[in-house]
Amino acid sequence: MKTKEEALLTQDLLTHHHIQTNLAVPQLVEKILSRNEGVLSATGAVCATTGKYTGRSPNDKYIVRDDACEQLIDWGDVNQSIDEASFDKLLKKVTAYLHDKDELFHFRGFAGSDPNHRLPIEVFNEYAWHNLFARQLFINPTDEELKAHQSEFTVISAPTYKANPAVDGTDSETFILISLKKRIILIGGTEYAGEIKKSIFSVMNYLLPQKGILPMHCSANVGQEGDVALFFGLSGTGKTTLSADPYRLLIGDDEHGWSPNGIFNIEGGCYAKCINLSQKKEPQIYNAIRFGSVLENVILNESSREPDYEDTSLTENTRAAYSLENIDNIVSPSVAGHPNTIIFLTADASGTLPPISKLTKEQAMYHFLSGYTSKLAGTERGVTQPQATFSACFGSPFLPLPPSRYAEMLGEKIDQYHSNVFLVNTGWTGGSYGVGKRMKLSYTRAMIHAALEGELNHIETVMDHIFGLEIPMHVPGVPDEVLVPKNTWTDKEAYKMEAQALAMKFHDNFSKFTHASETIRNAGPVYKG
Repeated sequence: MKTKEEALLTQDLLTHHHIQTNLAVPQLVEKILSRNEGVLSATGAVCATTGKYTGRSPNDKYIVRDDACEQLIDWGDVNQSIDEASFDKLLKKVTAYLHDKDELFHFRGFAGSDPNHRLPIEVFNEYAWHNLFARQLFINPTDEELKAHQSEFTVISAPTYKANPAVDGTDSETFILISLKKRIILIGGTEYAGEIKKSIFSVMNYLLPQKGILPMHCSANVGQEGDVALFFGLSGTGKTTLSADPYRLLIGDDEHGWSPNGIFNIEGGCYAKCINLSQKKEPQIYNAIRFGSVLENVILNESSREPDYEDTSLTENTRAAYSLENIDNIVSPSVAGHPNTIIFLTADASGTLPPISKLTKEQAMYHFLSGYTSKLAGTERGVTQPQATFSACFGSPFLPLPPSRYAEMLGEKIDQYHSNVFLVNTGWTGGSYGVGKRMKLSYTRAMIHAALEGELNHIETVMDHIFGLEIPMHVPGVPDEVLVPKNTWTDKEAYKMEAQALAMKFHDNFSKFTHASETIRNAGPVYKG
């Protein structure tokens, strides 16, 4: 429930002389254009830029340490703490700053498509285009729901307000502060809209486990027979692309909850990467970018205003935010049954992980806790080329609780619903980054199709003697030599060295999970140095 302090704060912001609440899409577009916040592209989408912050700023995210959450949060480098006094002072400064603005934009809606588990939220924005972003990414209320709407969490976004680290207790001018006690998220110093979306996801990762619901950083879709698939993976591994399947109905592309009733989408829209987007390769995403959508840091042709999705002069992390309604084959409402298939996606820049392998339950728990991928350029500030990273549960930046809490819940659900789990590498083949090439999307789609259709459940496999993974020897539509990474490398000794180095990184990372059972610990790479 909303605290008294939050209610007073909301009331104070709503007294702004020009507060615009739940404007329609055309009204917001008009505001964006008249305020010179963005331009209209040939697709009908608004195109805005975010200045020097073209990705998330994880080092500037803090959770307020208070008596309500102190014993629950997994404090450390991911969940940095800030004291209540510093939060309160900065909150007063930001609200006073916003009161001096000519206009404020206000959105009321929900996070969570299951009415039994949704979170009523509200978002206050300095920018109209950020408010349009919120409208596209969160769940819009009906007229009746809007009348009865009672917010339980408030987001306040003031991108042009810059903190003073020496005074405000922040690391830089940028800040993303989450008060779980006061149910307020305060964002400033960054124009990157993704902070709005991900801060609410962090909140859901705190609240849902308390209700016995597993929050997940994954996309999800459902087949014609009602079979549900989950796609876990960090940004850039292919969650959005691979879940947008013309032969399956999309549940959502990034954030879901797994309740006793099944899967539900936390969002009402998609936030897709646009780099090298084409109608031929990704028609659903390409065609979804139209009027009402928001293009972020995408370069437009000066004369035609057609988006140039290959131009990365601002960032490789170009984005499009659009409503799920822009996709024809979706589940509405965004709920479905329990998953038959779970796919862990990784973009391995070493080029040594198999493109697909079937995991035992123990291997599934090992790789879920490991959450390995290569962090791709642009997703976070300062990342310019792929870097090996391990992100617990494929979403460590958004997990307030210890990773073991989420892993235990996933393990219980795999047991209960007998889900098949696969590890799929969408990264490099034939060599590491700079030598090899990115796995063909058509090959990855063929492998996932085979997994979803059960074609890999009884097929002959070969053991990878470094990673201990079972690799299918044949997948329809994929050359056999592609399936075994070593076979794609010209320099076999270089392959061996890269693979062994990656195996040791897995072991080094997993050493921090001291509470993991010996069975799960032994499900990692066979090579141990």
